[in-house]
Amino acid sequence: MTTPRNTLVVSAPAKVNLFLHITGRRDDGYHTLESLLALIDWCDTITLSRRADGNIARGSPVRGVPESEDLALAAARALKAATGTAAGVTIGIAKNIPQGAGLGGGSSDAASVLLALNRLWALGLPRSELAAIGATLGADVPFFIGGESALARGIGELLTPVSLPTLWIALVVPPVEVATRVIFAALQLTRIAASAKMDVFSESYGRNDLEAGVATRFPAVAGAIDALKRVSPAARMTGSGACVFAAFAAEDDARKALTALPSGFRGRVVRTLARHPLFAFAYPLGTGS
Repeated sequence: MTTPRNTLVVSAPAKVNLFLHITGRRDDGYHTLESLLALIDWCDTITLSRRADGNIARGSPVRGVPESEDLALAAARALKAATGTAAGVTIGIAKNIPQGAGLGGGSSDAASVLLALNRLWALGLPRSELAAIGATLGADVPFFIGGESALARGIGELLTPVSLPTLWIALVVPPVEVATRVIFAALQLTRIAASAKMDVFSESYGRNDLEAGVATRFPAVAGAIDALKRVSPAARMTGSGACVFAAFAAEDDARKALTALPSGFRGRVVRTLARHPLFAFAYPLGTGS
């Protein structure tokens, strides 16, 4: 994972929301939710090189993301401000996770930067402190720092780790980008989901309450949902879109689901991860997890 001692090359895995229920809306306008999140083995690759001058810099541009909106840079700056370290870093990101896809790529990049810099800058912060910093960057960042499947409640900040069997995911990627804030701003609550009474769920449990609104606005997402549901009735959108998925216990079943889709649909098979690749980075060197 690493080569020179002043450089780290790390992974930032995507996620899927196995279900996403909207449970209400707070007085400040934020929607409360209940969602089961799982890490998957589709990752961005991040290279972090320590700088002696204390600066936080990009190693290369990220398509469609200006520096002012780059969560990876924001994460490094937030960590530097919180700890007072004199160290700096150059951050390069090889993007594999599509943007605006409901897979949490930007939040995952931010979380991996926090976890990696905890090691590169020899800070030794516990997971709870990194998660608190991450929460200032985005609702999904603490989940990625937590590093394992979790049931999210509140506005996504209340996390309960859950144990899930390995799932194989048939993932369809429509050729559109969906902005999370736009979908939530336009959300009209036609029903309020009841809170789950237990943290044990079948593979087909629940739904995504954002799906109908996104499908109305993006025909490509609607087409992906319809196509995959013909193969697997439990298929649904992840996050605020645009990706659509179906979960299976066996890899062969996931691959068959994709081959059964009409031509023109871009898809891939991914696997859920039990733990984040950087899980141990949230602890001081040498102490493990």
